[in-house]
Amino acid sequence: MSMPNPDRPSLDEVNQSVAVPNNGASFFQKFLAYSGPGALVAVGYMDPGNWLTSLAGGSQYRYQLLAVLVIAILVAMFMQTLAIKLGVVARRDLAQAIAARVPTPIRYILWLLNEIAMMATDLTGVVGTAIALKLLLGLPLVYGILLTIADVLIVLLFLRFGIRRVEFIVLVAILTVGVIFAIEVGRAHPAVPAILQGVIPTTSLLTDHSKLILSVGIIGATIMPHNLYLHSSLAQSRRYDVHDPAQVNEALRFGKWDSNVHLFAALIVNALLLILGGTLFFGRTGQLSSLQAVFNGLKNSTIVGSLASPLMSWLFAFALLITGLISSITSTLSGQIVMEGYIHIRLPLWQRRLLTRFVTLIPILIIGWLIGFNDRTFEHLIVYAQVTLSIALPFTLFPMVALTGNRHLLGIHANRRWVTLVGYCLTAVITIFNLQLLLDLL
Repeated sequence: MSMPNPDRPSLDEVNQSVAVPNNGASFFQKFLAYSGPGALVAVGYMDPGNWLTSLAGGSQYRYQLLAVLVIAILVAMFMQTLAIKLGVVARRDLAQAIAARVPTPIRYILWLLNEIAMMATDLTGVVGTAIALKLLLGLPLVYGILLTIADVLIVLLFLRFGIRRVEFIVLVAILTVGVIFAIEVGRAHPAVPAILQGVIPTTSLLTDHSKLILSVGIIGATIMPHNLYLHSSLAQSRRYDVHDPAQVNEALRFGKWDSNVHLFAALIVNALLLILGGTLFFGRTGQLSSLQAVFNGLKNSTIVGSLASPLMSWLFAFALLITGLISSITSTLSGQIVMEGYIHIRLPLWQRRLLTRFVTLIPILIIGWLIGFNDRTFEHLIVYAQVTLSIALPFTLFPMVALTGNRHLLGIHANRRWVTLVGYCLTAVITIFNLQLLLDLL
């Protein structure tokens, strides 16, 4: 372990600066140069927690909750933009910036809280990967869970390629998952007019209690702390003159483009999942929130009729496996950012990966041993992991909004007063929604 210089960007061993073209380059050339961090962040918006809430929303309310997905992603775009601004202008990630402004006891409390949130994030990847291995190979869940220890090798293999190649691999994974669900939704022939109608918010989202709770679950599964820490660090990975206002503005501009384009892709993937659930299972099987049930349903002619196909179910499980494995990269990087920023400890990434995974496996194995290793138990674990993330979220959002409105830190790039006000209002609403979800679960 070593004590890092807090003024340096996190993850020096991975976050190798990526050169960007000069002023004579086209918009598309510059977009490609800055594109990548958004893809790594977008993975966090497509984890098994999002899968469960989107499928449940479709199976229970058909396409009516598409509006909630749109709202959640718009809020995510706003928050990720603040994280980008902090990294590009202040050249500090969120953990470093918060740690520099709070007393030592508070700094350690925030570190511990966010470490728990990182473990909860990793838990969803573990469970998703284990369930995918069971669906694809018939591997018992306990073996699939233990096998996820080996994904440290996959993570290290990716990270050895450098951040640019990792970004490309993740982008290919996102496109693969998107194509898989586009094929499945295309085969299902959804009602397009009903989909367009579902994008428009209705008052029933607030007046219908069960619909409200599921809407809160979708929002809670979308906005997560680790994405903000990760983005504020990865935003520093492009090489530009930090003393040149024009280049800083360019980095901000294309960083936002990168983020919004990839978050839009995440919206499409989640919307396809919700549409798949709403088209194939609404009104046929009642409430459907089990990944195993969806897998079985996709090849069961009594449920989905002539659309039943082993290939459909296999593609579904394969997409789940991809997202579970790729999320290992982001949880590793986010965990290192939190540890290094808050308590100034830097571990080699393979050590950080093993530490995160072993701590994550302890509660999973204990619960499995006490209750049983079955799909429903572990899918409930994903739900409670989302609750943990919801509790940690306000302790990330409120400081971030405050920091990005600080003129001493960001100068002319500090939030305008109305932006800060919107940030606080959105954070307050998300906090209230998450508290409501927590109360209902309890």
